[in-house]
Amino acid sequence: MSDDYAPPSGEIPVLHEDHEILVVDKPAGLLSVPGKGAQLADCLIARLERAFPTVRLVHRLDRDTSGVMVFALTAHAQRHLGQQFEARKTRKTYIARVAGRLEPKTGSVDLPLIVDWPNRPLQKVDHEAGKPALTEYKVTKVSDAESRVRLHPVTGRSHQLRVHMLALGHPILGDPLYAPETAGDFPRMMLHAEELRLHHPESGIGVKFRSKAPF
Repeated sequence: MSDDYAPPSGEIPVLHEDHEILVVDKPAGLLSVPGKGAQLADCLIARLERAFPTVRLVHRLDRDTSGVMVFALTAHAQRHLGQQFEARKTRKTYIARVAGRLEPKTGSVDLPLIVDWPNRPLQKVDHEAGKPALTEYKVTKVSDAESRVRLHPVTGRSHQLRVHMLALGHPILGDPLYAPETAGDFPRMMLHAEELRLHHPESGIGVKFRSKAPF
């Protein structure tokens, strides 16, 4: 990955900021956290630290995924949000463009996942040793060539949406890992975190943050 890491430049769009949390729109192509080696040091949290010195990680998005990410600005917020993610009290909505005509138009994928050790960071379906993983989906637009899908990951496994769509036979277009044959046809991976719902760590009130898919 380090050989071809050329993260986008420019400001990170801030969707919301208060004294407890920071919500941003992560660009595709930028790591959430640093990778191994100086060449992978440029990442979202490092950029945010310049303006928000107390910023703390709560969750991640894959390098090639864009969209809504929440960060904590206090230790309390980090704990509170971390517990929400762990207890599946947050609700995440993604938009994806996938290969082919996905049918039926609504459904779920319940396939356990595990890291594919010889080919890491790839993940794979493993019915014996995999951890439970559940994704709900709804097709919003379809043609013979591709389908536009709204995805709700109920669990939060690494590469879950990418592997689950691949397992259905409809990989996410432009995915360099799971659909490399399509990567040259698209400017980026067609996966975007469109909406995140959570409870504010101070008030406990439900809040919603959105970022429209750029594709």
